[in-house]
Amino acid sequence: MKACILAVGSEMLTPFRVDTNSLFITERLNASGYDVRLKAVVADDVDELAEIVRSALAWADVIVITGGLGPTADDITRDAISRVLDAPMTEDEQIVDGIRERFARRGLTMPEINRRQAMVPRGATVLPNPNGSAPGLWLEHDRTGIALLPGPPREMKPMFEALMANRLAPKTIGRGLFRRVLKITGRTESDVDAHVQPIYETWTQQTVPITTTILAVLGQIELHLTAHAPTQADADAALDAAVGQLQEALAPAVYSVDGRALEAVMGDLLREQRLTIAVAESCTGGLLASRLTDVPGSSEYFDRGVVCYSNQAKTDMAGVPEALIREHGAVSEQVAEAMAAGIRERARTNIGIGITGIAGPGGGTPEKPVGTVCIAVIVNEQTRIRTFPFVGGREMVKFQATQAAMNMLRLLLMKSR
Repeated sequence: MKACILAVGSEMLTPFRVDTNSLFITERLNASGYDVRLKAVVADDVDELAEIVRSALAWADVIVITGGLGPTADDITRDAISRVLDAPMTEDEQIVDGIRERFARRGLTMPEINRRQAMVPRGATVLPNPNGSAPGLWLEHDRTGIALLPGPPREMKPMFEALMANRLAPKTIGRGLFRRVLKITGRTESDVDAHVQPIYETWTQQTVPITTTILAVLGQIELHLTAHAPTQADADAALDAAVGQLQEALAPAVYSVDGRALEAVMGDLLREQRLTIAVAESCTGGLLASRLTDVPGSSEYFDRGVVCYSNQAKTDMAGVPEALIREHGAVSEQVAEAMAAGIRERARTNIGIGITGIAGPGGGTPEKPVGTVCIAVIVNEQTRIRTFPFVGGREMVKFQATQAAMNMLRLLLMKSR
């Protein structure tokens, strides 16, 4: 069963508003076996909306449209559907009476403009809206069901839940879409795909078929697995087996099989091994400390973090010898190691991490271009030091550096298990 979701509203095509309804609708549709094949935000333009709906009618089993059901001239959803389906609209007096009563309960008189919300295309079923003045509408055209719902989430969500129970879920054959996300770091997208494609290309022919999508996200690669199964238990069995195959092929690059962020995975490892950590950061400006402490309960293992941006700060706060900086430069593996050792000694923790680099856009040299970052991780008697040539703008370099530092620590802790 294929689904299309349209959000109507020119405001969502600006930097100031975001369509969040489609995430909720997608989750609920997937759980009932609908595969969302298209999402779009459409301006308040009746011609454009009509054209998109007309196109979707050729393939979609259900079209869910949110927004554009208000009383003003730019609320054009009803008009577009009326045009596409050649279904003239008439005023529903019951809706008018309901809106009038709603205003009266607040001591107000209903403006005549609100009569627009009572216009119903021929053949439509009115969906009650207990939380607002705009009713929803349900129409059917050949094989396609069309739902028109208000835009405000507090109105839309309960209406969509009722629609799912009464009209959409019964149309499926009792199968749902169930997902699992694997997160991988330290490897490129093409490298990951080369290793796992021979595995996942066979899954579409299984009793419980699984489709796979690979995504390159900043600092990591994600594998999204989608199982089409009659029950959660059937899906879990198939997905567990698939995840096991991928872990075997990619270990130890897979750091999460349940959607957790790297900092959360790190927190569990530190808590499990009863280790404490302190960090000294230069180019990342405290981002590593921020990410580590984003995890609830991080006070159990995180002791302190210092931002030693200048050379003098590296000496004062992390004990880096001035002579070492003069000899090797502030961006060097020697200085990163000294930062890690110095902050660990001062904090009396098991772990110290030092990060120093050039985040850009300026400051690079032919020998040390922008994106050069040196990271040192010390865990008790173990030390790991690497220099990374990160690419991208300043924020990208900083994030990738923190991701790499946590992954270096993760690999050391996994060895010590």
